[in-house]
Amino acid sequence: MKGSGTALSSADFMMSAPRLARRLIGATLFVRGVGGVIVETEAYDQTDEASHAFGGMTARSAVLFGPAGHAYVYRSYGIHWCLNFVCRETGHAAGVLIRALEPTAGLARMIARRHLTDPRRLCAGPGRLCEALAVTGAMNGKPLDERPFRILLPNVKPLVAVGPRIGISKAASTPWRFGLKGSRYLSRPFPVPSVAR
Repeated sequence: MKGSGTALSSADFMMSAPRLARRLIGATLFVRGVGGVIVETEAYDQTDEASHAFGGMTARSAVLFGPAGHAYVYRSYGIHWCLNFVCRETGHAAGVLIRALEPTAGLARMIARRHLTDPRRLCAGPGRLCEALAVTGAMNGKPLDERPFRILLPNVKPLVAVGPRIGISKAASTPWRFGLKGSRYLSRPFPVPSVAR
């Protein structure tokens, strides 16, 4: 599955985080020409206890409050970078964490950055994905419809698995994790049976 060539614009991010998280499954993400098909996402909203914006704006979470269509990049546990897409109207913090990609472009560069050769592990998890695509905090706040980013819509509507988010302790049962059903490139399998829509 590859992008159709229709690039997302900033206006395409004016929707709820769960809706965008689902829509991004099957889209293609490139960072300086390196990337692949988005196969796993998670949605977060300021009303949700697991969100960095829950409880109000901080210096770290300010980008999440808008405008939509920008990258929110932060360090997880002070170690790994994580890439999120900001959505919704300005002032309401919401975003989508990009959890996993199926690598399709720039494989040699990803292998060199990650120091491994198994394509299934190159981008299987938000920290691995950012290392493979060389995403850093310098990209925090950058527009997603401009370089170094390029996001293309999928050419067919994918079958999407839905389940609870992972790696969090609060609101962990909220079914805001979305994935390309049957993908071998997920960070973790979905529960069986998972909801497919």
